[in-house]
Amino acid sequence: MTDGSQLRRWVLAKRPQGVPHADDFRLEQAPLSELQDGQALIRVDHISVDPGMRSRLSGDSYAPALPIGATIESAGVGTVLTSRNAKLKEGAQVWGGFGWQTHAISDGRGVQALDPAIYQGAIKATAAIGIFGIPGLTAYFGMAEIGKPKAEQVVLVSSAAGTVGATAGQLAKIAGCTAIGLAGSDAKCAYLKEIGFDVAINYKAAGDLTSAFKQAAPKGIDIYFDNVGGETLDAAIMNMRRGGRIVVSGQISEYNTTTPRGIRNTLPFITQRLRMEGLVVYDYGAQFVEARTQMAAWVREGKLTYREEIIDGLEQAPAAFIGLFSGDSFGRRLVHLGG
Repeated sequence: MTDGSQLRRWVLAKRPQGVPHADDFRLEQAPLSELQDGQALIRVDHISVDPGMRSRLSGDSYAPALPIGATIESAGVGTVLTSRNAKLKEGAQVWGGFGWQTHAISDGRGVQALDPAIYQGAIKATAAIGIFGIPGLTAYFGMAEIGKPKAEQVVLVSSAAGTVGATAGQLAKIAGCTAIGLAGSDAKCAYLKEIGFDVAINYKAAGDLTSAFKQAAPKGIDIYFDNVGGETLDAAIMNMRRGGRIVVSGQISEYNTTTPRGIRNTLPFITQRLRMEGLVVYDYGAQFVEARTQMAAWVREGKLTYREEIIDGLEQAPAAFIGLFSGDSFGRRLVHLGG
């Protein structure tokens, strides 16, 4: 049985044109459904807002377009309130793709209990949808499977103050590389230095990025971990060393454009024998547990850190999401719903 609570959720009201607006989303309220055998009622405590979701609001992407009227999808962490499912114990903390809503009713598929061996001490439950969730795992597999860093190589990371970028840069340092990070403010650049980046570049103040990258890495870049695309990607291509690898994790500069800029500098792919490859982290799902275990060990050893930005209130979810595209986020941006 449910407890009589109301479900509140954000749905897609209309397809965004360019940068999303608040009226692209609609807040709805409805009674919770009756709990059936094999189901559990989960109170959603925290949800994520993710720039990679932007493309699915307008059309097909790595997954089909989100239908109009559907709950906005996202990762979440919650607590099992009532359960008629043997897998989901009442009182357990769990994570899954709960979406922008206060409650979820689940039959257990796609929902996992938080492993108490990992989520303790300095590792908060919210790390399950941050550094140990899709963002952190994207950095882990992007570096390990595509970048393949080796000691003394030079790694450039864009959007480096976000969870993907910050994790990628720290993994480069663990591998013995020089890490160069790009961020959009002096405060974010100071943060990058605090977590071990060798060089931090404020791209908003750097002027010509091709020259800035040349100054930071006079002998060239071995790995570029790209979260941005556009002009930043072109500038990185012009500074790659022979045999360099470009990991395409995200393209935030292209998500809200009707005509993507694309790549202009292609000749270095021939002259420098470059390789460029994108990834969808779900392809590595069978290795997630191993990756989380390794990253948790690094966190406890002080080799890997993470930063969260918590915004209170389900009502704030659209604004929190929209703000990602103006660069006002700092760390893994989450919305706290309660609990």
